[in-house]
Amino acid sequence: MQSAMTDLVREKLAEGVSAMEAVLRDAALHATLAAAAEATADALLAGRKLMVAGNGGSAADAQHLAAEFVCRLVDDRPAMHAVALTTDTSILTAVGNDYGFERLFARQVEALGQPGDIFIGISTSGNSPNVLRALEQARATQIVTIGFTGKTGGKMPPLCDYLLSIPSEVTMYIQQAHLALEHIFTLLVERRYLAGRAE
Repeated sequence: MQSAMTDLVREKLAEGVSAMEAVLRDAALHATLAAAAEATADALLAGRKLMVAGNGGSAADAQHLAAEFVCRLVDDRPAMHAVALTTDTSILTAVGNDYGFERLFARQVEALGQPGDIFIGISTSGNSPNVLRALEQARATQIVTIGFTGKTGGKMPPLCDYLLSIPSEVTMYIQQAHLALEHIFTLLVERRYLAGRAE
C-alpha cells in the first residue's frame, strides 16, 4: 500500500513538473506576464490600485497576491495599493443575497474601481460567472484587466487586456503554475515600482 502511495506521489510531482516545463517554454506567456507587470507598476506609480478576485483556491490566490503587494515579496519598499475582493463577508453575503453570486465581484469593482486601476481575475476554467462579470464591469470602467486561467481560457480572452493561460487542463497544475507566476508578477512589479520611485 505504501509503495502505491509513494508511486502516486512521484507520478503527480512529475506531472506537475511537466506542466511547469510547458510554462517555462512559453515565450509568449513570459512576454505577457512582463507587460502586465509593467502596466500594473505604472498604474500604482500613478496612484491607482490593484483589485484581485477568484473562487475557491483562486480566492486564496487573490488574498495571497494582495498580501504580497501590501506587505512585500522580496524588496523592502512602501506598501502598494492592492485589495482582494474575496475577504469582506458582509459585502459578499449582502451582494450574494440581493444580487446573486454572479455579481459578487462586479459590484465591488463598481464601488471601488476607477479608470486606470488594475483588475486581476483568476479562474482556472475561464468560465467563472462572477469573475467574468467583474471583468466586464472593469472594462466598462476603463480598468486594465488581467486574467489568470487554464489552457483554453474559456470565456475570458476577449475580456482581458493581458491573458495568462497555463498550458494545462488539470486544475491543480494550473493553480500551481498560477502561484509561481503570481510571485514572479509581484517581483517584476516591485522592481519596476522601486525604479520608478527612484527616478
